[in-house]
Amino acid sequence: MKTFVKNYIGKGKQVAGLNIAKITCKLEDLQKFAYEYDGIEYVTFEVAKMKTPDTFGRDYTVYVSQKEEAEEPQTKRKDKKASPKPIKKHDKVPADEVGEDLPF
Repeated sequence: MKTFVKNYIGKGKQVAGLNIAKITCKLEDLQKFAYEYDGIEYVTFEVAKMKTPDTFGRDYTVYVSQKEEAEEPQTKRKDKKASPKPIKKHDKVPADEVGEDLPF
């Protein structure tokens, strides 16, 4: 099975008052993920807004997604018995109701 792995290459923050994110990346990180098409080198990356800013106030992250082969998760065996469900408090019968119709 193929999965996508994110390789983080930089971070950035939104420019005050504008709808622009200013991103900083190391050149050597970009070169690792460069590819050639028609004799020209390119780097394709994705910019995503983070849920919460980091300690430096950066609220955007930059990463390169790559496909990688991953092992298939093992399926559950059918011959295994299911463990019994625990008894919940509301399922219990009060003690005084249990012994009322017993012959002994």
